[in-house]
Amino acid sequence: MAILVDSAMWPAHGRLWAHMVSDSDLDELHAFAATHGIPPRAFDRDHYDVPEDAIDRLVAGGAERVSAHDLVRRLIASGLRVTARERRGR
Repeated sequence: MAILVDSAMWPAHGRLWAHMVSDSDLDELHAFAATHGIPPRAFDRDHYDVPEDAIDRLVAGGAERVSAHDLVRRLIASGLRVTARERRGR
């Protein structure tokens, strides 16, 4: 089981954002987020949006830094990925 975080490259609200996921368990992801000060409102169905300035703290806390491609590949492999179709409710 691992918590994964990619590089911040998505702009919003005047900041750059990264994604944080679990490769196996949403409960593990929620617990890690809570422990490291990531608010519940940052959760978006299968990942947390995390600000760039939180990445070093998350990695120091045990998250594994990966590429965006690897993060998505491992999220899909975990079975936790919410597809675009599912997001649209179709």
